[in-house]
Amino acid sequence: MHASSEIRCMRNPRNPELLRAFAAELKARRATLGINQEGLAFAAGIDRTFVARLETCSTSPSLDSLFRIATGLEIDPAELVSSVAKRYRKEHRAAAVMASKRHEDS
Repeated sequence: MHASSEIRCMRNPRNPELLRAFAAELKARRATLGINQEGLAFAAGIDRTFVARLETCSTSPSLDSLFRIATGLEIDPAELVSSVAKRYRKEHRAAAVMASKRHEDS
């Protein structure tokens, strides 16, 4: 693979199920804390528009951002990643079931 292709792939990850899982976990954690996007952004030291883009699955966080977000959510980064992984597995299973049903209906 050419170096520029590798850079494009790293900058443009396309795993919608994982992005949805992260977005859902982020929203749920904010709701539990009773904070809005601006409150999380302030606590995490990131821009509110970045939080919005994460919650709409428009982007994914860097490792640094992930740690900042966990701090803003008052949890350990490992707990955040674990929770997202659980949601991702659930999303992945649901997508597989839907694909199977569509295949059966064809």
